[in-house]
Amino acid sequence: MEIGTIEVPTWMMDIKYNFKVIPNGELHDLIKTGANCQVFAYYLLRYHNRVVPDLRSSELWDDTTFSEQVPEDYEPLDILFFHKKKDAYGAHLAVFIGDNKAVHNSKKIGKPVIWNLETFSEKPEYKFLLGGKRFFKDKTH
Repeated sequence: MEIGTIEVPTWMMDIKYNFKVIPNGELHDLIKTGANCQVFAYYLLRYHNRVVPDLRSSELWDDTTFSEQVPEDYEPLDILFFHKKKDAYGAHLAVFIGDNKAVHNSKKIGKPVIWNLETFSEKPEYKFLLGGKRFFKDKTH
C-alpha cells in the first residue's frame, strides 16, 4: 500500500504490538510474534534497504555509525523519537512517511497506526518529539 511518500507493506499494518519482541539480534517472524515499536520501525527501514542495527532507543539516539541526528526537516524513513519526557531512554519510535505523517506500532492501540505529527503531541506518552535519526544508505557514508 502506498502511504505518504514511502511504501508500507500491507502485512506490516497488521503486526500486533508485543512488548516482549525487542531489538536483540534475532530474526523475528513479525506476523507470528508481533513487535514493539523499535522492531517494527527497524523492519520497515530494512524493507527499504537501510542498514539498521538492533539498538534500543537510547543507544540509537547516541549512535553515529549507522545514523545521524536530524532535529527537523524530516525525510521519509527518518526515525522519530517520542516520549512523555525529554529523554531518549525508553522513547517510542515512529517512522516518518512523508506528508507530515509517521507510522508507529502503538502499545495502546495494539497495532500500527498512522498519525499526523501533531496527533503524537496530543497524547501524554508521546508529548515530546525529541528529534529524528536518519540512517545512512550504507555503512560507508
